[in-house]
Amino acid sequence: MSTYPPYVIERTSRGERSYDIFSRLLMDRIIFLGSPVNDTVANIIVAQLLFLDAEDPERDIYLYINSPGGSVYAGLAIYDTMQHMRAPVSTFCVGMAASMGAFLLAGGEKGNRAALPNSRIMIHQPSSGYQGTAADIEIAAKEVLGIRERLNRILAKHTGRSEEQIAKDVDRDYFMSPEESVEYGLIDKVLTDREAVGTPTDADIRPAEPDDESPAVEPESDPDSSS
Repeated sequence: MSTYPPYVIERTSRGERSYDIFSRLLMDRIIFLGSPVNDTVANIIVAQLLFLDAEDPERDIYLYINSPGGSVYAGLAIYDTMQHMRAPVSTFCVGMAASMGAFLLAGGEKGNRAALPNSRIMIHQPSSGYQGTAADIEIAAKEVLGIRERLNRILAKHTGRSEEQIAKDVDRDYFMSPEESVEYGLIDKVLTDREAVGTPTDADIRPAEPDDESPAVEPESDPDSSS
């Protein structure tokens, strides 16, 4: 069953315009990774990142992650783009960030990596589903071992842990709460209270409350006007 994104209608002086919800979020520099990571998903996210970086390299980009992971190569395409860009990328875990999802979460701008209180983060080593001759399997095994070392080295850089500690922890599925992820170094904070994220909109602006203690200002009468 296909799932269609909801549309939002924006009313302006020029009339009404409709956007799918993800395009509308992109206008506020918000990107949502809410599926397994594959080549198609990676191409879309890389394109969004490059567009926002070209539009304004000084403003933050906000990447929300709810993903079980997926292709290592596709995930590395997103990661390398995040590191290559000039615009800082803040990352947020909502729900689950596992495998490459956790890897991308840790690859966000230092100090701006966060998770919601009831989310879960999981890291593990890459796996391979190669089949074929013994020679083909041997070649694939060498590739997976090389990828594992590379991922461990990158995680060590972003978490402050040693490569040996990372290699030990990812040997099996390693689940963490947001608080444990902060201690581990995968993220920097847990969002327990509502914090402003993204650019402010009209809904964020509250009208000033009248000051009851201030004296009312009487309108001045025009001396030239007749009574």
